[in-house]
Amino acid sequence: MRYCRKCVQPDTRPGIFFDEDGICGACLYEEEKEQIDWTKRESELRATAEWAMKEAKTRKCNYDCAIGISGGKDSTFQSIYARDKLGLHPLLVNSEPEGITEIGKKNIENLKNLGFNTISLRPNPKVMKRLVIKDFYEFLNPVKVTEFSLWASTYIIADKFNIPLIIQGENPGLTLGARKTGVGVNGDALNADRQDTLSTGWTRYIADGITERDLFMFHYDREAIRAKDIRGVWLQYYAKEWSQPGNAAFSIKHGLTVRTNFDPEDIGTYVPYSQMDSDLVQVNQMLKYYKFGFGQCTDHVCYDIRDGLMTREEGIKLVEKYDGKCAERYIKKFCDYIDIPLDEFWDVVERFVNRDLFRKDETTKKWIPLFKVGYS
Repeated sequence: MRYCRKCVQPDTRPGIFFDEDGICGACLYEEEKEQIDWTKRESELRATAEWAMKEAKTRKCNYDCAIGISGGKDSTFQSIYARDKLGLHPLLVNSEPEGITEIGKKNIENLKNLGFNTISLRPNPKVMKRLVIKDFYEFLNPVKVTEFSLWASTYIIADKFNIPLIIQGENPGLTLGARKTGVGVNGDALNADRQDTLSTGWTRYIADGITERDLFMFHYDREAIRAKDIRGVWLQYYAKEWSQPGNAAFSIKHGLTVRTNFDPEDIGTYVPYSQMDSDLVQVNQMLKYYKFGFGQCTDHVCYDIRDGLMTREEGIKLVEKYDGKCAERYIKKFCDYIDIPLDEFWDVVERFVNRDLFRKDETTKKWIPLFKVGYS
């Protein structure tokens, strides 16, 4: 496994790009940001916002833009930026996760109470459960199908309400360095369905009694949206101030609730403000670790290294300590959700463990990494 020479991003991330000097796409973007004319970018965004306001009046639409939200740090920043800095009148669109947490509910209510109209979508829970089970057994990725409805929801609402502009947060081709996917490295957010997780396509779920009608909330028609002249932007591409810790600090000032008094080993990271609306995330990040050799602590460390908040050496220590960790209560909660015993859960995991990256200790029955974090 090869690691980026600047951060601790591994080359096992799907779609990741490394240059000939061993620098990942995300770190390359940090270098590129120094050369960006941010005044020009902001002017371009303001021109798009002005176009959207005029278009909304022409279309007799009540909303200038639609914004996908979870209630977390990024969507709170997006919503307030769109309204207060760009002067837009947004409709917030929430795709409610299965088993939404109390802190997730609280943050959605906080965002509503900041003065926004909000619409929530939730796919049929019986259908969702069947598809989560399918993806767990076929990909060891129980959140895979939830990503389809999460991303599609805002585009569906913009299409049905004829809202001219969609504002998304960060482009994974830039932030994660996944430049080999079809999502692109520009400001156009209509290609969100070309992310690696979504690249297998929604039609593969049509089987065993699941019909296309059951999957309405799991996809959007990109070309039909373009034909209606609905535009999509990644706010991160245009806003210089966009950053993970910056968005968190901004949103906390505006009422965001974050984890307090938590054990980083329970959730596999030291960050208190990330992915708080679903406990399934913690399980999936652990599963990602066994497949690709990295979890969400790696992601967070990379962000903080690039933002100059820690050194690479400090980041390596955190990854070694927390990556791939997940409290058993989250695993049991998932097992209860899909109606399987804990032993079966681990039997499925064992089928997907990357044997090039891990070996099993026959005494402890634990999977031991063969790699040393940060070293190729």
